[in-house]
Amino acid sequence: MSVNQEKIWHIVARIPRGKVATYGQVAELAGLPGRARLVGHTLSNLPAGTRLPWHRVVNSRGRLSFKPGSSRYALQQRRLEAEGVCFDDQRFSLRRYQWRI
Repeated sequence: MSVNQEKIWHIVARIPRGKVATYGQVAELAGLPGRARLVGHTLSNLPAGTRLPWHRVVNSRGRLSFKPGSSRYALQQRRLEAEGVCFDDQRFSLRRYQWRI
């Protein structure tokens, strides 16, 4: 585990239920500005069965980054909907659901 991974994990763990953060936002809060892709890479390599709420990290357009119709997309959407995030045609309102600290 690298120091950067640990920073990212700590930020993702803080995202409240029913809220989302963008990859760039997580990078910024972790002290890694401009490293949104590192956040995506780190989350895509989480160990199986992780309890980290990875599903709360989304892209800056208010969409999920997985291919619509894929099993991973469906899983992330289900988890967010279970927390009260409402989708409209594969989108949700970042204004409404984005985590503000």
